[in-house]
Amino acid sequence: MALGASHRLQDGIEAVETMTRFALAVLALASGVYTYLGVRSILDGSATAVFFAAMIYSCAVSVAIYAFWTYMARFYPHVTSRSGRTGMLGIMALGCVMIIAMASWLNAAALAGSAAVEQHLAETIEDYTADLDKAHQNALAAQSLLPDIQRTSERFQRLSDQEQRSGALTGTTGAGSVVQLLAQMAAQLRELQAGIAASRDRVETLFTEGQGRISTMRGLLSSPGAIEPRADAFSTEAVALTGTITALEQTSIAGSVKRAADDLSLGFIAPVASGLEPDLINRQDQVIATIRTSVAAQSKVLSDAAAEILKRPPVEERRFVPLSAAAAVLVYASDFIPSWAGAISIDLLPAVLVFMLAIAHASLRRQEESMPFAARITAAELLAAMEVQQALVRSGVDIEAMARREAVPGADGIADEPSNITSLDLPPKSARIGPQGKAPQA
Repeated sequence: MALGASHRLQDGIEAVETMTRFALAVLALASGVYTYLGVRSILDGSATAVFFAAMIYSCAVSVAIYAFWTYMARFYPHVTSRSGRTGMLGIMALGCVMIIAMASWLNAAALAGSAAVEQHLAETIEDYTADLDKAHQNALAAQSLLPDIQRTSERFQRLSDQEQRSGALTGTTGAGSVVQLLAQMAAQLRELQAGIAASRDRVETLFTEGQGRISTMRGLLSSPGAIEPRADAFSTEAVALTGTITALEQTSIAGSVKRAADDLSLGFIAPVASGLEPDLINRQDQVIATIRTSVAAQSKVLSDAAAEILKRPPVEERRFVPLSAAAAVLVYASDFIPSWAGAISIDLLPAVLVFMLAIAHASLRRQEESMPFAARITAAELLAAMEVQQALVRSGVDIEAMARREAVPGADGIADEPSNITSLDLPPKSARIGPQGKAPQA
């Protein structure tokens, strides 16, 4: 049973030797092909120079992978000591790291480089979209002050009209200093209102332009074809979009509103009462003081609201950084784990074959150690031993005498020592009995 199993195991190891070489050659060639594609994506220069450089590098990688795993398959299964196995495993680990460094990441670039670059472009679009929306919101924030300004302007204008028609504030009709002051405040607020309204058109124009740029970038991302020309066109659109976002950020009128609101209070100039009677002059001064207080209060409200808008964090300037296919698979490695696994498996799959051979040889050694020597020796080895014996006899060596001396303990004054040398002498044949039961004559 053990002898048959050992022979079958030995026959299996010999049978797969050719297949092992073929598998190593195919895997090394596949790694070289994908390495060639990956190297081409990162080299610059003329087409001829890139071709020869990538070809030489890929050939070197193929030869290195085939030689490394061939050496491991030849030596590792036959190293039996623990220190030797540990050293070989350390060399294997170092070789695997070097293979991954020189080939696997380039294989991943060939397998998923275009997809990784598209992933980079997609995330860039999302970032630019967020920046555009934030800049648009910051630019439109001052528009929220428009209703308050419009309401205050209308109130001043209404008081001016009422004072002029019915003397609602001073008790005297006519266009006096109070009417002029109220009309002046209303006019200033209308100018501020007109400035905010005019900025809205500019903001909407820039926002529409930015959306058009993003739409073009999305079209470049989803369109078929090679990724390199699409990435170049994408970069051009990204630069233009950055300028649009910067212009949109500078369109905010919140700072102008704050300065105008401060001018309402700080630049308030009270007119001289225009009444002819002392009592009317007194009433006009009282109304003007009231208007000053109202203008100061309204100025503070608008100034504080504009200051809150100005406290919003501005949009940071974003710069688009193009990535090559090889760099993109490193940056977005977590998004392309299957491609990385396939690229690494092509290079490290021979390790599985090496360990299988090591296990098979270890099992074969254990089975042979449990069998007697006669079962372990092959017919070829027996014939070779017999030829050596015959050669010794022809040369005059008395093998039988040597065997008898070995059988006598302490012969020739030499103490008997255990020997692990198996005698190959045939046992002496007994005399064959004849037909009448007599031994044949010599």
